[in-house]
Amino acid sequence: MLTKKDILYEDNHLLVVNKPAGLLVQGDKTGDVTLAEEGKAYIKKEYNKPGAVFLGVIHRLDRPVSGTVVMARTSKALERMNKAFKERQIEKTYWAITTHRPPNTQGELVHWLKKNTKINKAVASNKQVSGSQKAILNYKLIGRIAEYYLLEIKLMTGRPHQIRVQLAKIGCTIMGDVKYGASKPSKDGNIYLHSRSVSFEHPVKKEKMSFTAPVPNDQIWKLFDN
Repeated sequence: MLTKKDILYEDNHLLVVNKPAGLLVQGDKTGDVTLAEEGKAYIKKEYNKPGAVFLGVIHRLDRPVSGTVVMARTSKALERMNKAFKERQIEKTYWAITTHRPPNTQGELVHWLKKNTKINKAVASNKQVSGSQKAILNYKLIGRIAEYYLLEIKLMTGRPHQIRVQLAKIGCTIMGDVKYGASKPSKDGNIYLHSRSVSFEHPVKKEKMSFTAPVPNDQIWKLFDN
């Protein structure tokens, strides 16, 4: 159940949440509880709402990823935020921890990604292949403690598993991400990828807004939480 500590922002139009790793954003074939359902339950209880609660999903994070997720409390906000995401008017920043240093302290990665839906895994190629989509991200090495490297990532495109597969392609698989080559899973099965912050113009108030999600309560994450 979501609690006040998980909520980064709320008003009549939006709900911004720090999603725990391991929680689905939207339903899948598992039938497990989702962030959308948890958000509706939170609103219903917090505001004593009778009947059904509207909460629209604007964007998603992979199940093992934590961090900022923006949801819409009205259909108008949902429509406007969907348009803003489609037009790349939303700035999202991610943090990732790896045990390998990237080839450069900062750079741009450009690959062509193709998703295998049967195994829910993407493959990155340096050249366009049939059915692939261009994927671009910028990364920067912002911290190192012992054998751990902290990368800051900004997405220029939004492809399934993009950060995970592109970092793996340059030999920097995210810690715990066995699907993309990590040597071992984390204790809880989640991966060290966190949607650190999101910035956008409020769909109704038209004010510039920015939200930062605290990192998970994990001893490795906490090394970099200063």
